[in-house]
Amino acid sequence: MQYRKLGKTGLKVSVIGVGTWQFGGEWGHDYTQQEVDRILHKAKDTGINLIDTAECYGDHLSEAFIGEFLQRGRREDWVVATKFGHKFHSHLQRTTQYGAQEVLQQLEDSLRALRTDYIDLYQFHSGDDQAFDNDDLWTMLDKQVQAGKIRHIGLSLNKSNSMHQTSAASKVGAGAIQVVYNRLDRGPEADVFPACMDQDLGVLARVPLASGYLSGKYRPGAEFAANDVRHNHDRAAVDEKLKQAEEIKRTEVPQDVNMAEWALAWCLRHEAVTCVIPGCKNEAQVESNARAALLAPTDHPQIWRH
Repeated sequence: MQYRKLGKTGLKVSVIGVGTWQFGGEWGHDYTQQEVDRILHKAKDTGINLIDTAECYGDHLSEAFIGEFLQRGRREDWVVATKFGHKFHSHLQRTTQYGAQEVLQQLEDSLRALRTDYIDLYQFHSGDDQAFDNDDLWTMLDKQVQAGKIRHIGLSLNKSNSMHQTSAASKVGAGAIQVVYNRLDRGPEADVFPACMDQDLGVLARVPLASGYLSGKYRPGAEFAANDVRHNHDRAAVDEKLKQAEEIKRTEVPQDVNMAEWALAWCLRHEAVTCVIPGCKNEAQVESNARAALLAPTDHPQIWRH
């Protein structure tokens, strides 16, 4: 496993993390604690140390699974990132809550679910610019940093890749940015990544396998189960992505290289990117994800050096 410094936070993070939206039950499978434990034990065995979750992956359900796991191990071995701003109601149904007091309650609920005294990276979750421009929110969060409940603040941008939020990241005390970034969606390269490098912000790349379309498992026309979030994606857009992925596999992925591993390593080649956070359904996928570190560049500017 390789490790990189998460920007100005100074956190040492594995270049491969564990994304945990799937633990909330919206990717076609309802997880048990035993399944989650096996996945996270395997992650630790491979050198992965970053877990990314959110308040709305289930009603703090993903966090609760992680918390049960953490209490039986060494909390200090993990960098735990979670998010605030959404309230889960039912399958794929959310409302947003970015008020200072609402977020303070979410923080307490997340700490309780995670069974921890502190969160390493607490991220503004895909809010719009109006929700972002709330001095009371950032003042409250700064107080929680001073109290030790939060180590670092981060921003998890929605698909608009708001430059208003990115440019103001340091002003609100954020040390890291999370964005959708993959071979099929290179939008952050134009403006977000240069701004992150200028501010020494760590970058977490989410959806690095483009919701599985870059896994190499699916061909145009593939169908997804009704309880799988991809079932609701626009059909024409799905087929176009799968068509592009098939062409990328044919023309860019080296022979005898696993496409999913290649796709993760592709993200890690950009000098702004610290870590990718793919989801994983089982232990085998954790191992495959971790192997992508072997394909990542060893001269990256954020490489952790002792």
